[in-house]
Amino acid sequence: MAESKAVIGLTWEPKLPGFSFQSKTTSGSDSKSQNEPQSSALWKPNQDLVDGLFLPPSDPSKLNKLLRKQVKDTAGTAWFDMPAPTLTPELKKDLQLLKLRGAIDPKRHYKKDSKSKALPKYFQVGTVVESVTDYYSGRMTKKERKTTLADELLSDPAVKQYRKRKIREIEERNRPAGNEKWKIKGRQTFKRAKQRRH
Repeated sequence: MAESKAVIGLTWEPKLPGFSFQSKTTSGSDSKSQNEPQSSALWKPNQDLVDGLFLPPSDPSKLNKLLRKQVKDTAGTAWFDMPAPTLTPELKKDLQLLKLRGAIDPKRHYKKDSKSKALPKYFQVGTVVESVTDYYSGRMTKKERKTTLADELLSDPAVKQYRKRKIREIEERNRPAGNEKWKIKGRQTFKRAKQRRH
């Protein structure tokens, strides 16, 4: 900055080390464009600084956008600022299984889930720790413990048997009937066929 005119107040410009983005194979014309670092949240170029300081934009919509970027992505104070975790493929599979948990076990019924098919944004994953009072037969063995919920369900023999039975029932129901449905199978169907004729 030129010190030719008198400036009232304080001026401050951050002293940053020179950034070098040059590679060994660049030519002289490309080196100028690569030497100028791009603006980031921590460093702004000189043309964006006012008297050496970064001022937020005066436009309220731009200011709100900037503030929204800086706010941490949490569920809010009512949920103790629970952060939104990164959704890995394993977590995504587990969440989809939890949405379809009503189809896993025929003996257990769950409260109806919301109709939205979207996965939850805020959640936490924990490990179930057995109580000391549980008997050994009630606990899972080390072989039965898996890393994900999907692996645990695939290795469970009771779930596997139920799944096979359900698949067989669906296949039989969707199989093309042919002339099987017209055949009389026993006395009850004979009576019903007679009633339909009269």
